[in-house]
Amino acid sequence: MRLPARLLHRKIDADKQVFGHVFVLAGSVNLSGAAILACRAALRAGAGLVTLGAPKGLSASITRVKPAEVMFFPLAQTRNGSVSFAACGKIIKFLKRTQVLLIGPGLGRDPSTQRLIRKIVGTQAVKMVIDADGLNALAKHTHLLKAGKFKDGRQIIITPHAREMSRLVNSTPDKVQKRRKEVAKKFAQYYNITIILKGHESLVAGSAGETYLNHTGNPGMATAGSGDVLAGIVSAFLGQGLTTFQAAKYAAYIHGLAGDLAARDMSQISMIASDIIERIPQAVKICS
Repeated sequence: MRLPARLLHRKIDADKQVFGHVFVLAGSVNLSGAAILACRAALRAGAGLVTLGAPKGLSASITRVKPAEVMFFPLAQTRNGSVSFAACGKIIKFLKRTQVLLIGPGLGRDPSTQRLIRKIVGTQAVKMVIDADGLNALAKHTHLLKAGKFKDGRQIIITPHAREMSRLVNSTPDKVQKRRKEVAKKFAQYYNITIILKGHESLVAGSAGETYLNHTGNPGMATAGSGDVLAGIVSAFLGQGLTTFQAAKYAAYIHGLAGDLAARDMSQISMIASDIIERIPQAVKICS
């Protein structure tokens, strides 16, 4: 698969702002790795700027391990070490300076954090990628995807696996797996969003009824952090001007191809999520 010209050809006088400022709202005291993986993947997938919004108590530890290119935006935190609802106003103000919000990786399930997620999803018009705990917060609150003035749709991509999807549709993982295309397509059309239903041959479903079945990837990618990497790639592609369906489709392909390259070099048994990130540039070159 060849990547679209919009990703491959950059004007000689281009500015970093042209390639999207991705705000990654992620991480908590025990799950900071998810945030770092998503940020690293977004950078490798071409994002012009990446800012990580995370609990202020993680400032020292994140500064030690995050890429130098990632900016850190400290936020008020709960007693459990996750982002607090008290940070909502600060986040909403900062969103005006960004093009894409990635919300969810490693945020945790503290009630204050989940309330924050629902407030942002229900009120903000920014391009949005919702993953992991962002999706968990929307279980039984899916109406927020087209709440109020957004009922006609926004540029939203969600990236659930079967268990997360089952919570969104009030079903079971087994039932979702047996009817993957039907479930994803119906949900995407009803909420006017794009879905990457992750798993073996990840399925992308768009708001207009279009679908794409991805054939890259391997079982070695069933490892901690792999989904965070995909979320970072999707966010970067969305920030570079692709439609939601295009961003999801090409991100799924590049993510899987990078995973195949990692498996070739490291073996499926030994590969980890960071190995996938390191092979994003090679995957992009293959598709150029």
